Amino acid sequence: MSLQKTHTELLERIGFPTETINNHWLNLEKAYSKSSRKYHNLTHLAEMMACFETYKSHLQFPDEVLYALFYHDYIYSSTRKDNELKSAEFAVQLLTENTKVNKQIIFDMILATKEHKCIGMEDEKWLIDFDLKVLAKEPEEYAMYAKQIRKEFSIYPDILYNPGRKKALTHFLEKEFIYQTETFRTLFESKARTNIQQEINNF
Repeated sequence: MSLQKTHTELLERIGFPTETINNHWLNLEKAYSKSSRKYHNLTHLAEMMACFETYKSHLQFPDEVLYALFYHDYIYSSTRKDNELKSAEFAVQLLTENTKVNKQIIFDMILATKEHKCIGMEDEKWLIDFDLKVLAKEPEEYAMYAKQIRKEFSIYPDILYNPGRKKALTHFLEKEFIYQTETFRTLFESKARTNIQQEINNF
């Protein structure tokens, strides 16, 4: 199912006025299609959506997770440190009293993607793991992801970017676990750690 169709059906299901839904999609598509977005774009959403479809039976609040998935990177700039907060605020701002989802759950789940650490309910763990699935790609695909991230931060010279990226990657390796769910730990933890270590070694 296409991203647009999934987004449309979600908004219909949770109570958005029919006449507003297409505009919401166009705004989302525009946000994720900016030329500066080499990784945090519609392809990233599609890959997360594939995870959602695979594991949605594990979710207690699938509509909240899906809505948070669509909007978690709505606001994104490599020079900002509040992307997740602003995305969370925007996401819940679109909701009304009549929409059939829990605003607080959505807000908290989007915020949790900043530190990639579960601070609340179980469904946060799944959204975080969907977001980090990229770390466990095949080595060639992971290398492409690393290049895409570098392009998003092209405003910074290597002398600034490399130490910052290395610090962020090292932070992942210092955690007891990268992934929050047992399922993802079993399937992807080892591969993600290998990829991250290889990227660090390349600096």
